[in-house]
Amino acid sequence: METVTKRNERVQVTDVKKRLSSIYMKITWREIAGEYFGKSPSWLYHKLDGIDGNGGKGGFTPEELLVLKGALTDLSDKIRLAAEQL
Repeated sequence: METVTKRNERVQVTDVKKRLSSIYMKITWREIAGEYFGKSPSWLYHKLDGIDGNGGKGGFTPEELLVLKGALTDLSDKIRLAAEQL
């Protein structure tokens, strides 16, 4: 089930943390925040929790979701390459 809210006519997806529950505790989100978004870890944690920096409703824009998808795909490729070298 997708949770989408509109804020200032921008779509935000707020259930990303739930969608990533199978890997959530296995990822270093701090590195993803800095390397792929150029943002602080707290920025990414707020996005994953579906809140904005002030505690209100927030989430990922469609563009941010594409960046996150690309980051996870890149990370999976790196893990696969490392495993193949064993």
